[in-house]
Amino acid sequence: MEKVAIEDVENEPNPLQVHEVRKPVSRVLGTEHFAMNYFELGPGESFSGGLHRHNDQEEVFYVETGTATFEVGTDRDRVTVEAGELIRFPPGEFQTGRNEGEERVRGWALGGPGAMHDWDELQSRTHCPECETERTHDVGFAGGRFELTCTECGHEQG
Repeated sequence: MEKVAIEDVENEPNPLQVHEVRKPVSRVLGTEHFAMNYFELGPGESFSGGLHRHNDQEEVFYVETGTATFEVGTDRDRVTVEAGELIRFPPGEFQTGRNEGEERVRGWALGGPGAMHDWDELQSRTHCPECETERTHDVGFAGGRFELTCTECGHEQG
């Protein structure tokens, strides 16, 4: 059995500096098959760095306070998630969520299976300068930085 108070979990913001408060609760609890992160998003901040998908993991977001707006799929359909609501993304579905309001968003990102991302199964949708359009990119993480490789042309950035 493990127990922790959220205020005792060390803050570890995203390396892309897209939010100030991210607490990896699953690491402190020692989970092996389940990921759990606590977030506080100020106006304009996001849960992640952009539109992405986990091919090996489903994700559920619970909005405790405030309102989060998610973009879903390559068409970037917009879905609003209010306080007390949850949204689920199956493996392979592109998504990103952010705080577009003035009120602080407090919420949780839950994922499984696995307590950590498999970087080989993570992809991002972003502009490829070589293709000159938005494309799917494989994501790597080395030296504290994200590395993106276009799945269409192989162009590397990061």
